[in-house]
Amino acid sequence: MSTLSTHVLDTQWGRPAAGVPITLEVQEGSGWRELARGTTNSDGRVKDFLPAGTSLQAGIYRMVFDTAEYFRAHATRGFYPYVSVVFELSAPNEHYHVPLLLSPFGYSTYRGS
Repeated sequence: MSTLSTHVLDTQWGRPAAGVPITLEVQEGSGWRELARGTTNSDGRVKDFLPAGTSLQAGIYRMVFDTAEYFRAHATRGFYPYVSVVFELSAPNEHYHVPLLLSPFGYSTYRGS
């Protein structure tokens, strides 16, 4: 059973990004199926993002961060209305962490721990 978490940091202000809607999807054939959705809390994290007991299998996943909603709430105009991060889970029983470093005109991500 693999687990998954994320953390969004606003690098413009140097603090967690609260209020970012996130959708998690799994690739099925040529399409995507939604698995979960949530919104980041004051620490930039989504608590209980996946329902209890959810096990992620090997496959290709996508996290879509609604950055337009976040920037709109902070009266900021951003260049990227959403950030789509596609990644592959390959090893069973591992924890995967997909952080997003965000600013109005750029973003970065990496595999965290």
